[in-house]
Amino acid sequence: MRKRRKTREVRIGNVAIGAENAIAVQSMTKTDTADVNNTILQINTLAQGGCDIIRCAVPDIKASQAIAKIKEGIAIPLVADIHFDYRLALSAIESGADKIRINPGNIGGFERTAQVLAAAKAKECAVRIGVNSGSLSKDLLEKYGEPTPEALVEDALRYVVFAEEQGFYDLVISIKSSDVQTTYEANMLFSTQCDYPLHIGVTEAGTYEDGMIKSAAGIGALLLGGVGDTLRVSLSDEPIREIEAGKSILRLLGIEKKGVEVISCPTCGRCKANVIAYAKQVREKTKNIEPHAKLAVMGCAVNGPGEAKEADIGLAFGHENAVLFAHGEIVKHVKTEEAVKTLLQHLEEFLDKRQQE
Repeated sequence: MRKRRKTREVRIGNVAIGAENAIAVQSMTKTDTADVNNTILQINTLAQGGCDIIRCAVPDIKASQAIAKIKEGIAIPLVADIHFDYRLALSAIESGADKIRINPGNIGGFERTAQVLAAAKAKECAVRIGVNSGSLSKDLLEKYGEPTPEALVEDALRYVVFAEEQGFYDLVISIKSSDVQTTYEANMLFSTQCDYPLHIGVTEAGTYEDGMIKSAAGIGALLLGGVGDTLRVSLSDEPIREIEAGKSILRLLGIEKKGVEVISCPTCGRCKANVIAYAKQVREKTKNIEPHAKLAVMGCAVNGPGEAKEADIGLAFGHENAVLFAHGEIVKHVKTEEAVKTLLQHLEEFLDKRQQE
């Protein structure tokens, strides 16, 4: 994994992104933003699940004015998502949004964007400039023929230059496509030319199964390349699944040292126990544990401890028994039916001991 690219720090409410700050996980509400109570309920549920920053659609003036009341009932930063009408951005800023997401190309061009930037600067509100392959500026679409990575980056950079000319620097940039390779290449290219924080993700990724694969590939590749300061896994599903997926990507890449990681073998003809079921059982029973640990569930008592020696604690199943091991060293032999229970007991002891050290 490459060292993370160091970007400028930008504050979004009470969360700082970029620089040395942790990568923030975002989602977007699916409620009617004007429905204050349900929107607050959904945001707080997402916050409990690990959401760091939340974005709300602002399709009309009622939604923009609701932001003030929503802010009173939540503890995480709120981003107002604006399309087509710059006046909604001005209203959302006035209502206390912590960040505005705009695409200058669809809110009236540079003149309207200048008004939004001036209002945001006065209120110390950050601005995310979002460039998508589906809304590429017309002149660049004619120049490149299609939304290539180079076209997307040129579009983003022209808005960065314009914002700086207005004296505005609290910028976050997002460059997204529904095509994984385009998203990856565009963000990697932009990162070599500009040091503003990048919000990364594959847009319109699809339903849970396809969206997870596309997002893990695109977001994961960028993070491994050292690029990305905030992320969203965009799914046609409940928003809590976006948060779970984003947290999992960070944890499984070793970027965020939180939660329990369960590694397990895919099983083969040597396996004499239902390892798949045991692995699922261990994952289910540990999914809400916050401290970091790596567990292993292996199907071969002979090779398992060696293959998974990086695990803090693990099980390797034989015909009628299993071995409990820690960092490749066998701790004890246990009966198969007691194996998972024994593993969880040792996990608890391991976490308690580490906390005391």
